[in-house]
Amino acid sequence: NNGNIHNMSIPDHTAKKLKMTVPENPRVIALFDVDGTLTIPRGEITESMMTFMKELSKKITVGIVGGSDLPKQEEQLGDGIVNIFPYNFSQNGLVAYKDGNLLEIQTISKYLGEDNVKRLVNWVMKYLSDIDIPVKRGTFIEFRTGMFNISPIGRNCSREERNEYEVFDLKHNIRKNMVEAMKKEFADLNLTYSIGGQISFDVFPQGWDKTYSLKFLKETDFDEIHFFGDKTFEGGNDYEIFTHERTKGHTVTSPDDTKEQCTKLFMS
Repeated sequence: NNGNIHNMSIPDHTAKKLKMTVPENPRVIALFDVDGTLTIPRGEITESMMTFMKELSKKITVGIVGGSDLPKQEEQLGDGIVNIFPYNFSQNGLVAYKDGNLLEIQTISKYLGEDNVKRLVNWVMKYLSDIDIPVKRGTFIEFRTGMFNISPIGRNCSREERNEYEVFDLKHNIRKNMVEAMKKEFADLNLTYSIGGQISFDVFPQGWDKTYSLKFLKETDFDEIHFFGDKTFEGGNDYEIFTHERTKGHTVTSPDDTKEQCTKLFMS
């Protein structure tokens, strides 16, 4: 089904290929989450942070592993990000680039089939129409290439509404309870549920978390794989790759913390 690929609006980067420098230690790779690790949540990377990351990529191999799709990743990290660092994974690696070249696209509709997609979407809309929360906006289900992103308040709320919802959600377990209900309802589909960010959670096939990206990193090519992320607790969307046997996981609290930890590990 080529329809999915057509809808994905993957930016064409062939025109602006950059020559990537070979780092001093190419057999050491560090993979970075985006939100909360390279940027403030949903924010854009600062100039000084990007300069730091480019300096780091002279020392070791650098890769980006984000949960969002590539257009959203570009909003945060800048256009042509796939050409800046050797490895770029959006949607946890379902869209994978190496040295600016597209390696693979995998899609959830291919995997589940349209009947199951409809079944899930219909159930979610019914469930959300019955919950009572202070504010509801729009875009409650975002259909992405590799996942459903479900938001009880709706993704196009303001930053203030987003912050207020997060507090409400933590207190009343809105997302947590919904996830439990979905686990029962869709037990036959082998799905994973990941609560990340402030207002939403992701639903995707088992194994389609950030560890999916590791299949593109050959064991023979790397001696060390480091991962930096902020949601490394159990249930967070960095947890699986953080605890994976092939990675050395590092928990960060902000872009500044990322910078500090990387400086100690790789720059001194």
